[in-house]
Amino acid sequence: HRPGAIRSLLGDIFVIACDARSGYPFRVAGTRIGALLGRDLKGESLLAQFAADSRHDGEALLDIAASELRPITAGLTAVSETGDKVPLELLVLPFAPRPYTPATMTGLLAPLKPMVRGPMSDLRPLSWRIVGREQRRFGPRVIRKWEAARGLTVYDGMR
Repeated sequence: HRPGAIRSLLGDIFVIACDARSGYPFRVAGTRIGALLGRDLKGESLLAQFAADSRHDGEALLDIAASELRPITAGLTAVSETGDKVPLELLVLPFAPRPYTPATMTGLLAPLKPMVRGPMSDLRPLSWRIVGREQRRFGPRVIRKWEAARGLTVYDGMR
């Protein structure tokens, strides 16, 4: 419960509005995120930071976090000024919800390699998972086979 415990992370933390139509705009972005992406991001769309062919995937990640109220973690790549691919990690955490959806989400965007310098562009998700999601297990199924008509077999219980 000490604010100093997260002091070293503040430069990598952001807050975005849960506004899918506006591309989840930044309300606040830490200084290291601004340096990483090469500018002040307040008011800019988080989705606009993704490569054009990856925006749909980025939107899906943010939509899941907002609608299911679950943290999401994702491995991303970005492209540096020199054309190198740089690995990044994204964490998205929904704030306490109002009815149905949260008003904002917070998160962290940080390079996995120390001393990475921006500006970066064209974020692309490589992998992602919903944090804390329980694995779904299917119970045993009873499958019945019966012939409905000559030459037509029906298997019941395959849902």
